Amino acid sequence: MSLADLSSTLWRIREMMDLLLFKLEEEQLVLAAGKTRWLPHATREVEMVLEQIRKSEVLRAAQVDAVAAEFGLAPAPSLQALAAAVDEPWSEIFQQHRAAFLTVTAEITAMAEANRELLTVGARAVHEALMNVTGSVTTYSRSGETVGVGRSSRLVNEAM
Repeated sequence: MSLADLSSTLWRIREMMDLLLFKLEEEQLVLAAGKTRWLPHATREVEMVLEQIRKSEVLRAAQVDAVAAEFGLAPAPSLQALAAAVDEPWSEIFQQHRAAFLTVTAEITAMAEANRELLTVGARAVHEALMNVTGSVTTYSRSGETVGVGRSSRLVNEAM
């Protein structure tokens, strides 16, 4: 296995991770706009990119192990360990791949967390809307049993 083949695979994974970040941002825009009709489509696209990344990761792991064997490294070395074991220009190339992976992973994590927060806020809003429409909501008692909570009295200031 050549270093060039491994680098090409790493480039493909980086491109797919950028695509994942884009798809997560699309999903966020759908959520923020309240266009829940398109949410299943956006989520499916995220899942498709994740599946492509998983498949590429299997190839990457095999290539890394082959390169590691060529350079006398233990199986599954980190990119940092691999970069330390190879000569220039490959050392610099693998360090750049590593830095790019760290950056895009942090961005993906932040975007996924923001999307999770938007979903939580949306679910809470739906719950509150249902409570206003139905006049009651099912909740849990101290003992863990489900109980219905009726609508409480409300004061309305008609002067406003």
